[in-house]
Amino acid sequence: MAKRIRAEVRNAVHRRIRRKVRGTTERPRLAVYRSLNHIYAQVIDDEKAQTIAAASTTEKALDAKTGGNIDAAKLVGKTIAERALAAGVERVVFDRGGYLYHGRVRALTDAARAAGLNKDEVVETEAAEAEGAAPEESGAGEAEAKPKRSKAKVAKGPSVKEEK
Repeated sequence: MAKRIRAEVRNAVHRRIRRKVRGTTERPRLAVYRSLNHIYAQVIDDEKAQTIAAASTTEKALDAKTGGNIDAAKLVGKTIAERALAAGVERVVFDRGGYLYHGRVRALTDAARAAGLNKDEVVETEAAEAEGAAPEESGAGEAEAKPKRSKAKVAKGPSVKEEK
């Protein structure tokens, strides 16, 4: 089996994502970079190749005690949303940077949505939670979906070897 380096695998995933995700002037890209000790976020207009707003836990103004936890990610998400709204950006395309949408990455985006970015997505998420379903499960084809059937466990009888 070939030796796989985690950073190379993440970069390959990030390249696949970037083929599909582009930031425009109307809807720039919110890019996230996560290291062990810090988290960084940028709002980028790919058409002009400009960074519109940026925030990270390395900034003294944020007063983050540590940058490698969910609380710091929430702080960065709130800050990046405020800076983007001040720059006139209300809607963004989220670029998770090859990381799983989990933990600090998810906390950052949820905080950005709560602070005012992509307001329509907050409404959809809250409506799905009110119904008791996850946001990914709610959709138009929900009525057509077949219910899952669980397989009944069958007790195994004595095998041929045990009878002898």
